[in-house]
Amino acid sequence: MVHTPGLKVPLVDLGDGTALLTDHYELTMLQAALREGTAGRRAVFEVFARSLPNGRRYGVVAGTGRLLDAIERFTFDAAQLEFLTAHGVVDQPTAEWLEKYRFTGNVWGYPEGECYFPDSPILVVEGTFAEAVLLETVALSILNHDCAIASAASRMVQAAAGRPLIEMGSRRTHERAAVSAARAAYIAGFATTSNLEAGRRYGVPTAGTAAHAFTLLHDSERHAFKAQLASLGESTTLLVDTYDVERAVRTAVELAGPALGAVRIDSGDLGVMARRVRELLDSLGATDTRIVVTGDLDEYGIASLGTAPVNGYGVGTSLVTGSGAPTASLVYKLVARADGPEPDAPMRPVAKRSAGKPTRGGRKAAVRRVDAHGTATCELITTGEPTPGPRDRLLHVPLIKDGEVVGREPLADARERHARALRELPPTAVQLSRGQPAIPTEFVDGGVRPLE
Repeated sequence: MVHTPGLKVPLVDLGDGTALLTDHYELTMLQAALREGTAGRRAVFEVFARSLPNGRRYGVVAGTGRLLDAIERFTFDAAQLEFLTAHGVVDQPTAEWLEKYRFTGNVWGYPEGECYFPDSPILVVEGTFAEAVLLETVALSILNHDCAIASAASRMVQAAAGRPLIEMGSRRTHERAAVSAARAAYIAGFATTSNLEAGRRYGVPTAGTAAHAFTLLHDSERHAFKAQLASLGESTTLLVDTYDVERAVRTAVELAGPALGAVRIDSGDLGVMARRVRELLDSLGATDTRIVVTGDLDEYGIASLGTAPVNGYGVGTSLVTGSGAPTASLVYKLVARADGPEPDAPMRPVAKRSAGKPTRGGRKAAVRRVDAHGTATCELITTGEPTPGPRDRLLHVPLIKDGEVVGREPLADARERHARALRELPPTAVQLSRGQPAIPTEFVDGGVRPLE
C-alpha cells in the first residue's frame, strides 16, 4: 500500500454490530448454499478442542456471556451490506437475505467457569446451515481468547494458594482484548484488575496506586510518598524499588507509620527481596503492612514464591498471552445436518476424516461422572440423550432458545462455578507439571446405555 503524505482518511464508525467480525468465506459458503437450495437445511455445529495446550490438565470455559451479546448484535446494516456488495463479497440476492438476518436457532453449552477437557462439546449451535455457519468466526474468536486467558489465570490462582492476584496486563495486549482478559481472569479467581473499562462494563473490582513515573516526577522519593499518602491515605501501597529498597521502606514507614497498607516490589529476586523487606517492616513495627510483588510473573514464578512472605501478586504479560498458550485451539465443526430442507427431515451425522483432524459425527451431550467421594472420574460424551445417574452431572445448559438469549447470568455466578468445578477434580488437576488431562474423555455412541 502506498502512503500519501497529508491524505486524510475518514474514520470508520464500527458501532456495536458484530456481523463483519467474520471471515470472508462464511459469506461465500452462504451465497453458494442459497443458490443451490441447501441453506435452509437444519444443521448442528459444535465447539471443542482436540487437545489441551502444553500438556495442561484442564481448560476453563470463559467468554460465553460475551458471545451471547455478540450473537444478539450479529445483524447487517445498510453500510455493511453496501461494503459487501461493492467489494464483490456477496451478490444482491445474498445481500437481501443478510438484511433480514437474525439468528433464530438454539444454543447449548458448558456454562462459564466450568472446566473442560479434550473433545468436550463446550458449545452446541443448532439452526439452519445459513444461520449457524455465519457464527463460526465470532464464536471462535471470543471463546478461543477468553478460554485461553481463563485457563492460564486458573493455574495462577492455584499456584497463589489463597493469596490474591491483580490482573494488570492492559499495556501488553490489544486495548479491547485487555477488557475481555480482565473479565476472564476474574472468572478464574483473580481478585481485581487494573483495567477500568472491565470495571465499568463487567463489574470487575479495580485497583491501582502509582508507578515508577510518579516517584521520578518528584525531587525525592520522600516527596513522592508524601504526595501519595496525602491523596490516598496510609492504607495505600507504596512502590519501593525505584532506587534503594531498604531506604524506601524506612522512608515509607516513617511517613505512614506502622499502619501503612502495603509496599510493592517490581524488580530483582522477588523471593530474596520479599524476605528482606518483611524483616525490615517487622523491625520497624509495621507488622501488618503487606508485601505485593509484580514483574513478569507467571504460574511458575508464583509457585516459586510460595514460601516467601508475599501477600499478593500482580500479573500482566503472562496472563494476557495465556501464559504460553494464547489460544485454546477450539474448532467449530458441523456434526449433523438434515437430509433435506423440510423441517422434519431426518438428521444425519457427518464427520471429517482428514488426517490429524478427524471429527466425530452426531450431536453430543456431555456428563461429568464423579465417584462416591464427589471426585470427577471421567467426561462422558454421548451421541444420544443420556439418562444421568446419581453420580452424573449434565454439563450443557440452554443459552439461546428460538433466537432469544436465555443463558445470561451474573459474573459472580461463573466465578463461584469455577471454584466448585475445581474442587470436583482430582488433586492432580492443579499440578503445574505437564501431564495428561485430569480426567479421561469417554464416548458412548448412540446414547442407549444409561448412565449408572
